[in-house]
Amino acid sequence: MALDEPKDDDEIVKNNGVTFLVNKELLDQVKPIVVDFIESGWGSGFSISSSLKKPESCGSGSCSC
Repeated sequence: MALDEPKDDDEIVKNNGVTFLVNKELLDQVKPIVVDFIESGWGSGFSISSSLKKPESCGSGSCSC
């Protein structure tokens, strides 16, 4: 996840006043994508999950940042 400017090969998605940019080719491989803001005992941040298959050594298929 990063701050970026739109490019020709990006899909632009607006949800609850937030604009997301996702590379169209990547989006076809990983959709659906779920972005949540979470707060826990470990702190707060964004949780991003998708249908992208990761190697078993990478965990459950989601990341928090």
